[in-house]
Amino acid sequence: MTTLIILAIIVVIAFLAVGIYNGLIKLRNTSEQAWSDVDVQLKRRYDLIPNLVETVKGYAKHEKETFEQVVQARNQAMGASSPEDKAQAENFLTSTLKSLFALAEAYPDLKANQNFLDLQDELSKIEEQIQLARRYYNAVVRDLNTKIESVPSNIVANMFHFEKKEYFELDSEEERQTPQVSFN
Repeated sequence: MTTLIILAIIVVIAFLAVGIYNGLIKLRNTSEQAWSDVDVQLKRRYDLIPNLVETVKGYAKHEKETFEQVVQARNQAMGASSPEDKAQAENFLTSTLKSLFALAEAYPDLKANQNFLDLQDELSKIEEQIQLARRYYNAVVRDLNTKIESVPSNIVANMFHFEKKEYFELDSEEERQTPQVSFN
């Protein structure tokens, strides 16, 4: 009888461990999918930037340094892979885009250009989608990290070498704000 009780306890523990393991796998896969969603939105932004730069170039031919900084920031952001590296690169890109829009202030014809206005509107929509994708990714990472650190799932997580994931965070309070661009 004692052997049956011990066997039953082992079976219950095994089922719990399998359930915890499967939960960890699900959260890990969901976090990877969420990161992919962030990456897709960032790619849309990267694809839009050359069009924006070319539109502004047509009006501000002598502002070469600003254009080069924007292109360099875009390339850095595209090359970053981890959430931490990506966040740093995105912060740099956001600051260079601000300088591009500040440059546009000096050119009234550009401010009235429909193509520029459309690109500006599209960038605003993409920024909103990036924010939503970031928020979802960070929520999934929070759930995964909590499960990895909580008892008894931390035992299973350690046995199978599950690692905490990095949040996709912005560095400063200024960068946490949505860029506001006004051409009034």
